[in-house]
Amino acid sequence: MITAYNVKTKEKNVPMHDAVITKTARGGYMAQGNDGKGSKLTSLLGEAKALQAIKDGVAKQGW
Repeated sequence: MITAYNVKTKEKNVPMHDAVITKTARGGYMAQGNDGKGSKLTSLLGEAKALQAIKDGVAKQGW
């Protein structure tokens, strides 16, 4: 499960739903999704965690 900080409600470790992982221009990985209540979430990930999330079916590959 990918978690992120929700800026709107100031909650930490909010589980991300409908996550899509993309590559940044500098070669990093970024997960974008929502919290299930209408707020958008974004989180930067390391390569190992991003590829493992795609492999486990938690997130979709966006590149």
